[in-house]
Amino acid sequence: MITNKHNYLCPGEAEYSGVPHNYVLITEKHQLLDKRTWDKFVEVFTEDSDDSDVGWRCEFWGKMMRGACLTYRYHATDELYSVLDYAVRKLLKAQREDGRFSTYSEKMQFNGWDLWGRKYVLTGMMHFIDICKDEDLKSQILEAICRHADYIVKRIGEGSGQKSILTTSHYWLCLNSCTILEPFVDLYKRTGNSSYLEFAKYIIGLGGCAGGNLIDLAILDEISPYEYPVNKAYEMMSFFEGVLAYYEVTGEEKYLDAVVKFVERVNETDVTIIGCSGCTHELFDNSVVKQTEYSDVQMQETCVTVTWMRVLARLHLLTGRVEYIDRIEKSAFNALYGSINTKNEKGFTHIDGGIILDPVIFDSYSPLYNNRRGITTGGYMKFRTGGFYGCCACIGSAGTGIFPLISTLRSEKGIVINEALEGIVKTKTPLGYNLTLNAVTDYPVGEKYTLALFLDKDESFEIKVRIPEWCDEAVVTVGGEIKKAYPGYVTITRTWSDGDTVELELPHHLKSHHLNGKTAYTYGPIVLARDEMKEGKKVDSDFIPTEHNAYNVIDAADGEMLRIMLECEGEDVLLTDYASCGKYWTNKNAKVSVWLNAK
Repeated sequence: MITNKHNYLCPGEAEYSGVPHNYVLITEKHQLLDKRTWDKFVEVFTEDSDDSDVGWRCEFWGKMMRGACLTYRYHATDELYSVLDYAVRKLLKAQREDGRFSTYSEKMQFNGWDLWGRKYVLTGMMHFIDICKDEDLKSQILEAICRHADYIVKRIGEGSGQKSILTTSHYWLCLNSCTILEPFVDLYKRTGNSSYLEFAKYIIGLGGCAGGNLIDLAILDEISPYEYPVNKAYEMMSFFEGVLAYYEVTGEEKYLDAVVKFVERVNETDVTIIGCSGCTHELFDNSVVKQTEYSDVQMQETCVTVTWMRVLARLHLLTGRVEYIDRIEKSAFNALYGSINTKNEKGFTHIDGGIILDPVIFDSYSPLYNNRRGITTGGYMKFRTGGFYGCCACIGSAGTGIFPLISTLRSEKGIVINEALEGIVKTKTPLGYNLTLNAVTDYPVGEKYTLALFLDKDESFEIKVRIPEWCDEAVVTVGGEIKKAYPGYVTITRTWSDGDTVELELPHHLKSHHLNGKTAYTYGPIVLARDEMKEGKKVDSDFIPTEHNAYNVIDAADGEMLRIMLECEGEDVLLTDYASCGKYWTNKNAKVSVWLNAK
């Protein structure tokens, strides 16, 4: 079994302030603490709800339970735990006599999104086991999901009377079904039951889809994922997370090699400036090149953003490589936080004639050139008893939960500071003594970060501090000693005493990025954009900035992290953080642009 180089803190050990913490609170309030939503998600398992439209209501409960449990690991409140305990116990009662948790009838099973939904039941339940305080309940859950998994193992495979997993869906060459790989590996870790590992090995041998072996394609590294036999971004990344889990159990290096090469190819060809993929619906499509184009279809799916963050986080924990954190930061501050419905706006769906829908907390798609947010609800599904939900609304809390979780980690040698977030961490030193870390900063907009250490007794250990890849002028001060620092980790090993501090300066500059005749601007980790409602003018209009991109940082308005006035010939142009732009979904004059017509 491969062990991680970095590990999460224990639940509740960190409490930050500012943007990441506020978004956790918003998500809890408007989604995770709502028992009525959980009731709807359980209800679909008590009826064959997905038979008639071969739907994916089956994914909602497990997908949101995973995000809720990750949220709890950061923000461990009794209120949230109580709601999750309620939702788990309610779903346990919906298990069928034959062991299935399914929204498909026996006649319609192993079709459409059935295995995908069963995957998410396993995933959600095992994430809850990790935070569960009741040993009896843990045992009940494990027994229930083993029965659920045994039903699948008995019927899916290449044996007599079994159905090949590559014939279990008419969607995406069965890639969606093959993503069940990851929770089966996890279940093997928990039980030691070899049948679960054998089932995982069976999926690995098939390579993930009916059109070709995706693992072999990744290892060969001759083509990019958008050129694979199937190019559905979310499901493909989910499958490769399962491949990584398989490596963690078996130690077979080729599977780590496959995941690393896949991730690098995606980053090279399909991750846009805001940290998401897919400029054609939810598909890998060489988005790095296509991102500047106007599109009248949905693009940059939130499910893709969060799954990208999840794969990167898992790779980072395993390898300790800093570049994965750089990429998570880009996705979080821009694509993810831009998708949060801070104005509680109603949304739309192209289904049912483009009707207006009640608000959900996460938007499904993110525009990059001259378009609006909230134009449609990804994964839209109605419930028999009224109401609806969508895939992206369910997955968002996994992203808002992961980002603060990954920010401060533990290693064998000490502490890893991945994100300069303000707040307090109460944890243990490598020798097991109490350690409090008090961070003061105005990052990501500001440049200064001060970390004060409070210890029971002096101790020698290591603190690693990340210097972001966009910053090449950083300065670190420890014990009065000032040193220049460069992108990557600064490792500080010394005997720490109560009251010691680490000070970090991360100079920010406005940077311009040019592609296909258009220009985008970033300021530190923040992507900037024009907003039609903020400016009162068309965001695709031409402008001529000064030769050296002169600008002024001005007071931010409500809901903004950053507001910049770019000096131009004639009228200046207002740029604000992309995450705050386009929040009035139903207003036709709420267009935003990241890629601009700067001459």
